[in-house]
Amino acid sequence: MPAHDHDHGQDSHHDHAHGVSRDADGRYLTLALLLLLGFMGIEVVVGILAKSLALISDAGHMLTDVGSIGLSLLAIRLASRPASGSFTYGLKRVEILSAQANGLTLLLLSVWFIVEAILRLIEPPAVDGFLVTVIAVVGIGVNLLAVWVMSKANRQSLNVEGSFQHILTDLYAFIATAIAGAIIWWSGWNRLDAIATLIVAGLMLKAGIGLVRESGRVFLEAAPRGLHPVAIAEAIRAVPSVTRLDDLHVWEVTSNMPALSAHVFVDHTVDCHDVRRTIEAMLHDQFSITHTTLQTDHTAVGGADQSAPCAFESHEKPQIT
Repeated sequence: MPAHDHDHGQDSHHDHAHGVSRDADGRYLTLALLLLLGFMGIEVVVGILAKSLALISDAGHMLTDVGSIGLSLLAIRLASRPASGSFTYGLKRVEILSAQANGLTLLLLSVWFIVEAILRLIEPPAVDGFLVTVIAVVGIGVNLLAVWVMSKANRQSLNVEGSFQHILTDLYAFIATAIAGAIIWWSGWNRLDAIATLIVAGLMLKAGIGLVRESGRVFLEAAPRGLHPVAIAEAIRAVPSVTRLDDLHVWEVTSNMPALSAHVFVDHTVDCHDVRRTIEAMLHDQFSITHTTLQTDHTAVGGADQSAPCAFESHEKPQIT
């Protein structure tokens, strides 16, 4: 009863295509990293001089941007290594670890900024609204450029999406800070700095929850979003000569790498290997699943709960292009 892994030839081509994409992603991430790193230093100094928690929280979030992009670059490099030894999938899930680390960092920072903002609402320090406004406006420009650069990368990768969400959240945060700084400059209402910080923290909280939830789904080996095991099971059972389906599992190794395994029983009068190839082609065409492991057996004559191993293989070999 051999198990069969589908389309090794196609998989090698698929990995090569991802290699080209990963190189491009690395360039885009590096450019965004340099942009943010240069501006972050300026923002920290001005935030301290202006006594603005909103600017300092923006800088803190920008630090997580830099860290997340650096982690993403490391993850891309590690994930591109071929499978070897006990790592039969290679290090592809390092990208998911990176995404989860980004999400957890956002959650922890958001909690810290919420506490600090509440304290500042109670006793607001004097804030230099002019400095806050100028730096926030420059920050909007820097983050717009970084968002544009990152939008060119492969955002279907949860790792890249994690870094993108960091930068996008920072852009929204700078917009809120610029508005708050302008109003403080005009009216002198210093509590608005803490309110802007709460808005920034709320955005960080939302992005962090999303990243932790999505990376958690991968680690818990849930079916990828958009792939419904019930629908897949019905499609397999609808293949002619399939009599029973057991042990269906659908999971995601890493972003854009769904995998499936199942035990399929077929009528004893047909070549079960031909049926297996038909199922593999259907899974590829209808559900875009190429990493499949199907164990196929004949249903034994005289009992639905009995089975007999596939005793013969079709002489016709599948063409792999």
